[in-house]
Amino acid sequence: MLAIWRTHGVDRILRDAWEQGIVLAGVSAGAICWFEASVTDSFGLGLAGMRDGLGLLAGSACPHYSSEERRRPVYRQLVGSGFPPGYAIDDQVGLHFIDGRLAEVVSAADGRSAYEVKLEGAAVRERPLTPRSLS
Repeated sequence: MLAIWRTHGVDRILRDAWEQGIVLAGVSAGAICWFEASVTDSFGLGLAGMRDGLGLLAGSACPHYSSEERRRPVYRQLVGSGFPPGYAIDDQVGLHFIDGRLAEVVSAADGRSAYEVKLEGAAVRERPLTPRSLS
């Protein structure tokens, strides 16, 4: 998707919209594309780190964090190996950024959350982010 956007100039259009304050949104691949880096299944059967997102938001993102059993260990391993720190996002959870900073976490389902994931010393740490319920 990102390669096609870049070929056709959609990346520049999206950046212009973002710089004008237009709200951009997405789910799964449509959410991680805004970050510098992400965990994706776009390259085959396995999960991989991707470092060429649109870069509108600093750091990385990993969707489907609690619903796909391989997401958590792959993301934690990547961050532990120098991948940009960022956010792990459960299904039905949204992150709201204002001016490039996380402003709010919302959830459409009970028991779902998001996590700040970063390397602290030699250990990867997950800090749960308490969502505001939309239900």
